[in-house]
Amino acid sequence: MNKRRNDLDWLRVFAVAVLIYFHAAAVFYRGDLGEFYVVNQPTNSALEFLILFIHQWHMPLFFFVSGAASWFALEKRSSKDYLKERVQRLLIPFVFGLFVLVPPQVYLSLLSRSRFQGSYFEFYPQFFNGIRPAGNFEWAHLWFIVYLFVFSLVALPIFSFLKSANYRINLILLALPLALIEAIFRPKWIGFQNLYDDWANVLLYLTYFIYGYGLVARSQFTELLDQYRSWIIGSAIVLMSIFIGLWIADVVPDRAYSLAYMSYQAFRGINSWVCVLAFLSLGQRFFQHRNAILNYLNEAAYPVYLLHQTILVTIAFFVVQWSVNIAAKFLIISSATVLITLLVYELFVRKIWITRSLLGLK
Repeated sequence: MNKRRNDLDWLRVFAVAVLIYFHAAAVFYRGDLGEFYVVNQPTNSALEFLILFIHQWHMPLFFFVSGAASWFALEKRSSKDYLKERVQRLLIPFVFGLFVLVPPQVYLSLLSRSRFQGSYFEFYPQFFNGIRPAGNFEWAHLWFIVYLFVFSLVALPIFSFLKSANYRINLILLALPLALIEAIFRPKWIGFQNLYDDWANVLLYLTYFIYGYGLVARSQFTELLDQYRSWIIGSAIVLMSIFIGLWIADVVPDRAYSLAYMSYQAFRGINSWVCVLAFLSLGQRFFQHRNAILNYLNEAAYPVYLLHQTILVTIAFFVVQWSVNIAAKFLIISSATVLITLLVYELFVRKIWITRSLLGLK
């Protein structure tokens, strides 16, 4: 089975687009998930709930779709060629991004907090002075690429087993590992995305990555999504409403190894899985078509992912200083980021082989 799945391509484009609006909203958020590189004063509760809503399912969906893509990649490649492709598509863009795309974000973050004075060229050598949070060096949004590369290596033996294994699929039982990971590991590892001390995220996202590979080509999985679509979508709406309601009522338990907090995290694990299933089911039903727009955006998605945050932080650095309302700031930051990122892709990436290579395109 090597036929391209149009619905998964649409979901991939959707996930990248949502990420831009998620990061635009993060400019107006300060809470348990941390602070963005540039933060507006004041923050906004409506955008806070948008952040919480998207955060529940966005990266799980991203890793599921990435795992599914690995299935199709390994259908037409040997394991050796697959790993070579991972280096070209992940490691090269990571190195380029680490030295070119991340430092401007850190520089503008320090400027916005009055923790550095001077030009970007004066700052650049200091980017390599120590690792965040003690220093300036970090990989920003490129953490996803690092995790994906490591998962591709770690999961390869599991993929070999799953490809030949014969197993039945139970959508409810598949939620249990996710609930257990959140309940057991999230109280200690809230999510720093540094790979070596981020066990809740590592195990959660690795599981979604493996699920994507193991489920995408199984006819039983697609049949279950069709058969129980109404139940899945209804459950997602109910569970997400409960989740948001807990935050609105301000009754989310404090982080600790307590029954209340671990139960809450188990609920989050189930909620994220049901939401991912809902998006997969909707995609399978309504986004099976392919057209010129999808062809263009599907190729643009990865470079847009790599480029967007540097552009967004730069725009936000100036916009937060304007005397306009928060809604206007959010719309300006998000819209300008979409337009400028696509323009940069079209003018400097799409038809130039060296930038295509640096940003993971063939």
